[in-house]
Amino acid sequence: MNQEAWVPCLSVFRHRIPHVPSIAVQDLVDLLAGGALLLDIRESGEWAESRIAGAEFRPLSAMNEWWRELPRDRTIVLYCRSGSRSAHATNVLIKRAHYDNVLSLTGGIIAWVKAGFALEQA
Repeated sequence: MNQEAWVPCLSVFRHRIPHVPSIAVQDLVDLLAGGALLLDIRESGEWAESRIAGAEFRPLSAMNEWWRELPRDRTIVLYCRSGSRSAHATNVLIKRAHYDNVLSLTGGIIAWVKAGFALEQA
């Protein structure tokens, strides 16, 4: 497979994946305090509305352009709206790019808000 185009097409996202390393909102707070990298993989319209403070914007649609820049010596947490896209992206980074330090935020930004945490507004 061409290494430049290793990210699966979005049709793959219709299928559930068996197990992806994930983290709960309450545990994310501690992980971020310890230096984890938080990536918002939603698209630009979602990012423009609100985001978790401190997150970097890395849209899933451009994953082929940014995945090589990710550190291998730091924990990385991906999040999206509900946790589905971030779970699939986490799976891809682990299985295809051989990252062992990637987690998906369970429930995504929805879970963050439900847990009572604030969002940063644009």
